[in-house]
Amino acid sequence: MSKNYSHTKGIFSITTIAYCAMLIAISAIGSMIKVSGTIAFDSMPGFFAALFLSPPLGALVAGIGHLLTAVTSGFPFSLPMHILIMLEMTIATYIFGITYKKTNGILACVVGIILNGPVALLMTAKFAEIIEMPLNGWVMFNTLVLPLTVASAVNVILGYVIYMVLIGRKRM
Repeated sequence: MSKNYSHTKGIFSITTIAYCAMLIAISAIGSMIKVSGTIAFDSMPGFFAALFLSPPLGALVAGIGHLLTAVTSGFPFSLPMHILIMLEMTIATYIFGITYKKTNGILACVVGIILNGPVALLMTAKFAEIIEMPLNGWVMFNTLVLPLTVASAVNVILGYVIYMVLIGRKRM
């Protein structure tokens, strides 16, 4: 099977919509498994969808997954901050899917982990500084960089491994 997503019949097909709905439901479950604050296992379905369906649909699933985590956590960093985090997750997931399409799974996983972990957190910390949040963005970065990077690694690698097992590929 080539990487042209031939197992789907288009972005608006009933099959594709059903896959997205199921993956968003799995994100909702993952959003309740918290690592620290709003760090949860909500993005794995998005990373999987970026490979199985398409990078844009994976980004959609990951973005909704983060919003579900923010809702179940009570938006602890404020709505604007969580919208920023959602956008960071959608971009990281999209780039992960594109990187896989153009290179290989190992590089895609490294890119996904770095973008969804430390890079996203740096951008969030800088935004917190710009809007003068009461919480110091750099304290937030130093406190969350390890748990976010570990959770990102688990989400990205698990999404990739499930995809590889599901489609039966041996390609790394």
